Amino acid sequence: MTEMSTEPTGATGATTLGGDAHAYADYEAMRATFSWDEVVATVSTGDGHINIAHEAVDRHAAGPRADHVALRWLPKRGEPTDITFRSLRESTSRFASALHSLPGGPGLRVATLAGRVPELYIAALGTLKAGGIYTPLFSAFGPEPIRQRINLGSIEVLVTTPRLYKRKVRPIRAELPSLTSIILIGGEVDEPEAGVYSWDAFMAPGDPTYPAAATAATDLALLHFTSGTTGTPKGAMHVHQAVAAHKATAALALDLRPEDVFWCTADPGWVTGTSYGIIGPLVQGATCIVDEGDFDADRWYSIIESQGVNVWYTAPTAIRMMMRVGLEAVASHDLSTLRVIASVGEPLNPEAVLWGEEAFGTAILDNWWQTETGGIMIANFPSEPVKPGSMGRPIPGIDVGILERTPQGEIARTDSGEPIELEHPDVVGELAIRTGWPSMFVGYLDMDDRYQQSFVGSWYRSGDLARRDADGYYWFVGRSDDVIKSAGHLIGPFEVESTLIEHPSVSEAAVIGLPDPTAGEIVKAYVSLAPGVEANDDIVKDIMGFARKRLGPAVAPRVIDVAEKLPKTRSGKIMRRLLKARQLGLPEGDTSTLENGADNDK
Repeated sequence: MTEMSTEPTGATGATTLGGDAHAYADYEAMRATFSWDEVVATVSTGDGHINIAHEAVDRHAAGPRADHVALRWLPKRGEPTDITFRSLRESTSRFASALHSLPGGPGLRVATLAGRVPELYIAALGTLKAGGIYTPLFSAFGPEPIRQRINLGSIEVLVTTPRLYKRKVRPIRAELPSLTSIILIGGEVDEPEAGVYSWDAFMAPGDPTYPAAATAATDLALLHFTSGTTGTPKGAMHVHQAVAAHKATAALALDLRPEDVFWCTADPGWVTGTSYGIIGPLVQGATCIVDEGDFDADRWYSIIESQGVNVWYTAPTAIRMMMRVGLEAVASHDLSTLRVIASVGEPLNPEAVLWGEEAFGTAILDNWWQTETGGIMIANFPSEPVKPGSMGRPIPGIDVGILERTPQGEIARTDSGEPIELEHPDVVGELAIRTGWPSMFVGYLDMDDRYQQSFVGSWYRSGDLARRDADGYYWFVGRSDDVIKSAGHLIGPFEVESTLIEHPSVSEAAVIGLPDPTAGEIVKAYVSLAPGVEANDDIVKDIMGFARKRLGPAVAPRVIDVAEKLPKTRSGKIMRRLLKARQLGLPEGDTSTLENGADNDK
């Protein structure tokens, strides 16, 4: 094995992203001078190899930042634990070394099934260091989605806890032919089992000096499963070169600097929890807060205050929950260290952006990306004006287009077969990204036809409908299969939902289209009421009147149902398709990522 160099190569020019990218103040100038080749050069070694774990850990551990805190773990109970880059290098090297002693050797496919504990982060980075392929799984998955993903991914090694193993994996182990090794964090099973190791026993013989594998830029590194409307999850594959996009976007969109304390609240089972809960901030050399606890507004504010958090990356659902708690909870804490608050997971309603300014003294910056893009593509930047409700503008180095769609939902083409890009502002079309960025997925595992369908010409089709305004800001309209066609109008659910939650009695809203013999579809809304508001006919009529006044009768909901809780994924996305399927008696598809799915035991 070739040990990777710790010296960066290549000129960095105008895109020095080692922490001083926040100094730029001219968006257009940055776009004009940005070069992905220059960024890739900063994460490549002298021999041209790229290894994500080397960039996230070993490069720092070999220099003056070796004793800087990389991870600060906050357990549910007890005192924080600090892990320096030096210590993280040793533990990830032990894991990588021990991994190579297992059946299968280099290139093993490793999955984690655990909550926010240090061992998960060590396993993820250790797998990448060893040249293996890493897959995160939600700890709340029940046995069936676990079985499905392990088998689809041909996972060979699973890192989990004794409790999760006994409850969710052991009962189906006979149905997991590829799974040969199981590593248990924090304990052992009742009786010895073949291929089952305790974490301590597995790590003990590992070599703390084991070098990062000299992986090629195009070697497979990450396998993220993303749910769809069918019952089969898609495995989006990413390579080691993706680290260049993680590094650049962490600096450009999140303004992340080496001296920062960073907190990403995303579950590590979700792509954000990997790209920006682990890789991006560590590559930048920042300190990552890892909180084992679940959402609690006072706990969260206390963490920001006590840990001096500078950059906070969270989700719209969490922001709306904080809004429900109110401003008093914020006012009782000193949150003056916060410099950047960003949000991802679903569009951030304008009201939430404005609430953030009132609560924290700074706007909450929405951004847009997908599992398939691997990193942030469109963002509201800390140095640029924010338009509440907008996704923002493209990351430097990313070319975004709005493509014209036919009535059948296909991309319209010229006579020569080229996709038609809509040039005029405020025209709705399909959001597309021109191919070639470092973190673009390289395939869906064993679904090549489906992968090819994701592209048209030189564009990646996002499946989202959007518009671009005259200033170059992009506005989300809805998923292409969520947009409602009513009496000749194209109605984006997000616009209606954003208006509904401006009503003081509404805390959350979801909108779907229902078949109608006259209009084609009509708008139906589901609303969750604010605490203390009682559901009755009068309140529904009041919300209906509010919406009609604000949106007009053609766009406002014709029907409103009060729902105690809306179905959401654990990443915070409201599952409109699930509401529609239940309303129409259709198959629900893959529901394994539901916030309260088959089994929410952690």
